[in-house]
Amino acid sequence: MTQSQVSTRVRDAASVDAAIESRFSCRAFLPEPVPRETIADILRVARRAPSGTNCQPWKVYVLQGASRDALVEKVCAAHDAVYADPTLANPEEYDYYPEKWVSPYIDRRRENGWGLYGLLGIAKGEKDKMHAQHHRNYNFFGAPVGFMFTLDRVMGRGSLLDYGAFLQNMMVSARGRGLHTCPQAAWNPFARIILPHIGAGPDEMLVCGMSMGYADEKEKVNSFHTPRVPVEEFTHWLD
Repeated sequence: MTQSQVSTRVRDAASVDAAIESRFSCRAFLPEPVPRETIADILRVARRAPSGTNCQPWKVYVLQGASRDALVEKVCAAHDAVYADPTLANPEEYDYYPEKWVSPYIDRRRENGWGLYGLLGIAKGEKDKMHAQHHRNYNFFGAPVGFMFTLDRVMGRGSLLDYGAFLQNMMVSARGRGLHTCPQAAWNPFARIILPHIGAGPDEMLVCGMSMGYADEKEKVNSFHTPRVPVEEFTHWLD
């Protein structure tokens, strides 16, 4: 172990754990702006994520102010149009979810969806209310900062694994600064609108979006925290 590694050893595990365990998908933000230097610091930390052969495949677009608001207007209009006429829907650029759901994953998905809707008083079959709640994705849930993440199309599936580490670093670093986030695959069907808006080239694929800001703790929706299965359920110890 080098001297630099010794001097930078993390001795306060509780703070690191707290940043991870206090993260949740925030769905209501305050309008309070986030300083640009804070966003830059978060990205500086996130870039330490591991990646295959250190290729660092992430490309980040930060949306604030007029650029954020213009994208929100475009995608909200498109989302409403698809709701009125589902044939207008565009395919996503990669399969985020499986074509066929099986247990236990479909069970967890349903628990998540109905848990959220139940908290918000949305009953099964109330499609207009469901649409309205889903629509909030495209306003970044009111967050003042939105991100779009892209990947060069030439890259392989492994780069999506690398991306996960980068995104988690961002979310944990944000928690360390009192901020909350919501990673959002919901933007993916609107890549044809988003990519030109952010200035991404034709060689780039939209990976996902993310909202970032200060949580509105008074909003009921932010009391919804998803459960996790016990460690014993997914771990196999081989001695």
